[in-house]
Amino acid sequence: MHTSPAFQPGSCTLVGAGPGDPELLTLKALKAIQRATVLLVDDLVNEAVVAHAAPGARIVHVGKRGGCKSTPQSFIEKLMITAVREGEQVVRLKGGDPFIFGRGGEEVEHLQEAGIRVDVINGITSGLAAVTSLGAPLTHRAHAQGVIFLTGHAQPGASGPDWAAMASTARAARLTLVIYMGVSGAQQIEQGLLTGLPGSTPAALVQHASLPTQRHALTTLDQLHATLVREELGSPCIIVVGDVLQGVLNLQQAGPAFAWGT
Repeated sequence: MHTSPAFQPGSCTLVGAGPGDPELLTLKALKAIQRATVLLVDDLVNEAVVAHAAPGARIVHVGKRGGCKSTPQSFIEKLMITAVREGEQVVRLKGGDPFIFGRGGEEVEHLQEAGIRVDVINGITSGLAAVTSLGAPLTHRAHAQGVIFLTGHAQPGASGPDWAAMASTARAARLTLVIYMGVSGAQQIEQGLLTGLPGSTPAALVQHASLPTQRHALTTLDQLHATLVREELGSPCIIVVGDVLQGVLNLQQAGPAFAWGT
């Protein structure tokens, strides 16, 4: 008597695709992408990364970009659960790192509630790539004892970060501030941070970090919003505030002296 093979459940892996440069993809992430049968791909993931998928893999673009029409998060989670239950090897491919402003925590919770085990593969976050591309560190013994990653995009109905409190903390503890999704609120961010930080505090704006299309501007905190407008920088853009930028700010007239990956 013929018997059907036992059902083989699928799997789900959240994969960080890095900041944009496809060469910054980790080997572990590459292997996961290559064995996936279904990939749910965020809007900011470089197509050169997606190109590593197997020829027969099903690729579903589930765009999520601040200020633009996005695929509902609940729909993405439903797609993931359905595909795993159908026996697919699912990769949720996210820009940067899944657990740094990537809603990875929410997705893990929903998958686990559905009885699905989830693996997570970290990626280089754009906040790190942005600062490194300028030739500056996030921490430095002489300038910064730590770093705070913040979102400038408040959840609907929420007030967002207390920028005055963040400024006081950053000054007292000598911390670098790295702000994601802060373009639309740059003026409010500047005003809030100026309550606790000097206007001369170095600041940087980095758009499309690590990509050939990267553009950036070095400035000071009191000129943050004006610089953003003058240079016509837009999302996706990382805002960095802190004394770790002082060296590159001093040298900005001397031309490029550092390149990521050299």
